[in-house]
Amino acid sequence: MSRDPRLEAVNRILERLFPITRSLTGEGNRETLRTLQEIAPIEIKEYASGEQVYDWVIPDEWSIRDAWIKDGDGRKVVDFRVCNVHVMGYSTPVHETAMTFEALSPHLHHLASQPEAIPYRTSYYKRDWGFCISHRQYLEMKAHGGPYEVMIDSTLQPGSMTVGEVLIPGRSSKEILISTYFCHPSLANDNLSGTVTTAYLAAELAKGSWAHSYRMVFIPETIGAIAYLAHNEAAMKAIERGFVVTCTAGPGPLYMKQSLDPSDPINRVCHNVLKARDGEFKTYPFDIHGSDERQYSSQGFRINVATIGRDKYYEYPQYHTHLDHLGFISAASLLDSLGAYMEAIGQLDCDILFRNTQPHGEVMLSRHDMYPATGGAQLHGADKETMSDLDRILWLLFHCDGEVGLWDVAQRLETDVRDLYATALRLEEKGLLERVHP
Repeated sequence: MSRDPRLEAVNRILERLFPITRSLTGEGNRETLRTLQEIAPIEIKEYASGEQVYDWVIPDEWSIRDAWIKDGDGRKVVDFRVCNVHVMGYSTPVHETAMTFEALSPHLHHLASQPEAIPYRTSYYKRDWGFCISHRQYLEMKAHGGPYEVMIDSTLQPGSMTVGEVLIPGRSSKEILISTYFCHPSLANDNLSGTVTTAYLAAELAKGSWAHSYRMVFIPETIGAIAYLAHNEAAMKAIERGFVVTCTAGPGPLYMKQSLDPSDPINRVCHNVLKARDGEFKTYPFDIHGSDERQYSSQGFRINVATIGRDKYYEYPQYHTHLDHLGFISAASLLDSLGAYMEAIGQLDCDILFRNTQPHGEVMLSRHDMYPATGGAQLHGADKETMSDLDRILWLLFHCDGEVGLWDVAQRLETDVRDLYATALRLEEKGLLERVHP
């Protein structure tokens, strides 16, 4: 099997982006989006600190330059420049020259259950500082006892929160949402993988011609989604469905997480795509624990957002630790997830409402050059896999009443929606179907 020529490019972009310190705000987020602009036409926007967005306030901008803990001999036992996960996100500045272990201990985060893992922790909305270390380091520091010199060179001051946006116009103004978050530092599957996957999705979508329009956003998790909803309320309230792209490059098989309404077409699309690709896969129901689906699906918006991924957040032991590194993920897995998303988008894009312009009785297809020249030879069986072009024409004219979408028709007929869409476009050209615009 030939090697995918995109593998090297994906590996290069992952290696460039992985070391960057990202958070809710800061220069690392801007650098990440500027780098991704080499792949996709991302517009970078800034939302000011202190702005009220619904029940939230956009926080001050956080910048960090260095951080470490030194023992009594001046040796760095914890070093931010070696691993940026070592510092709790949004830590306030501190410089203490002689801290005992007892005084330092409340500011140390570690996992007794994973002695070698450095956990990822944040304190976005409470001013505090802290270091994240392995449990082994914790025990060594406890045995040493101190004193320790502790330094975090950071600032918290009014600035802005950075978001990225790609708007891809289609033949209809009806939009599909694709959202990802990029607020984590050096964590690969969660969610550098989703961020890079979304950039490649934007690049692919920008090259095509689509029935729907696409709104693609790169945001810090939670506050970013809330701020984006507040800044784009009218447009977002018009969106019915979309995707949250996260955890796409782990070694495990593909999975799907359903949207709020399990009967929504986006769930049938994801199910069909994964069934065709892998046969067996895991389906998770919607729940409010996870990513920004709980913002997009909140009462004011009720957008049905689904996820396709691999190695779901919470469920792999490397999650939210420094062990979620580039060695855990692969470009091949990322590209496979990208392919699954493109298949799902391709099918979802076909879910268009058409209306039969001649609803009173049967259309005289021969008058429109849509019927075989010689009659009597057609055998109409029940085999959906060998559905003829004439069968698709007749069923589309029968079902398309302006209220039943092509996906519902495809499900009723147990046939591929893309084949129906191609036939529907021909009927539209003949004036026998008309598109019902939002």
